[in-house]
Amino acid sequence: MVRFECDYAAGAHPKVLQALVDTNLEEHPGYGTDPHCDRARALLRDLCQAPDAHIHFLVGGTQANTTVISAALRPHQGVICAQTGHINVHESGAVEATGHKVLTIPSQDGKLTAHQIAQFCQGHYDDPTAEHTVQPGLIYLSHPTELGTVYSVAELEDIRRVADQYHLTLFVDGARLVYGLAASDVTLPDLARLCDVFYLGGTKAGTLFGEAVVITQDSLKQDFRYLIKRHGGLLAKGRLLGVQFEALLEDGLYLDIGRRAVVQAMRLRQGFLDKGWPLLANSPTNLQFPVLPDHAAAALSQRYSFSLQSKPDPTHTAVRFCVSWSTRDEDIDALLSTIRAL
Repeated sequence: MVRFECDYAAGAHPKVLQALVDTNLEEHPGYGTDPHCDRARALLRDLCQAPDAHIHFLVGGTQANTTVISAALRPHQGVICAQTGHINVHESGAVEATGHKVLTIPSQDGKLTAHQIAQFCQGHYDDPTAEHTVQPGLIYLSHPTELGTVYSVAELEDIRRVADQYHLTLFVDGARLVYGLAASDVTLPDLARLCDVFYLGGTKAGTLFGEAVVITQDSLKQDFRYLIKRHGGLLAKGRLLGVQFEALLEDGLYLDIGRRAVVQAMRLRQGFLDKGWPLLANSPTNLQFPVLPDHAAAALSQRYSFSLQSKPDPTHTAVRFCVSWSTRDEDIDALLSTIRAL
């Protein structure tokens, strides 16, 4: 079985794993106060061109999302999110468990527009009984989205203006950021300039585990380590996160991983289109969503794993194929050959 259902099925990139082996017997202070975490922070600040950014390493994406969102919001505030957003559909109410409502906006492609956000906020403040409802306090975006779509710099700049107008924190979930950067004109310095906080996912980009949260908003920097601890995220062996991100961020490995996977995904995309199978979403990233005849989905499932997405009609199934840092070119070749033979 060749696995295409997620981008974290394999362990760690060989360079990351080797770095863990090489440093295994080193002894350092805990909780991210070690030299490896310090160097990883320095590398990331340089890549972001953000010398004053505060950088914190957490274990997983849900942990990063709940810690950041609860830190940024006051008790009466909620988070604006696309209806398809990860915190709304895939985190078992983790954000709501912190006491903050997820305020959803319908989206066909997984993205939010500046106009939608402004309209939502203005609708709240135009309500004469606004104080009886949850106040929007933060914008949650993911890049890429759950449908593999990406934002442009121009779109983020428009959303930044709305965030400033309505005094909203702008937060970008970067669990798959490595693939979003490879498929858009957005760069790490752009994110550092336009966002109050964002993170680089490591779990889906070659580390065993780990996310790197980058904070540029001064008010959010204060006491953030206390909040990580409060959410159970202050890892005692914090150096394990630093070592992995140190390996991932030096010598361009992080960006190379994203570019390679996107090239492979575009080969798959073309293969689906050449077969006459439409795409549920126009994704330029490592996530591809072909709409397959049911007989083709059944045949492919004998050799390849993939995720079910939806059932658009009685005879077709929309599925998700996910390419990752560990996907081999020969597996892409084999899948394309199988598709052509169906």
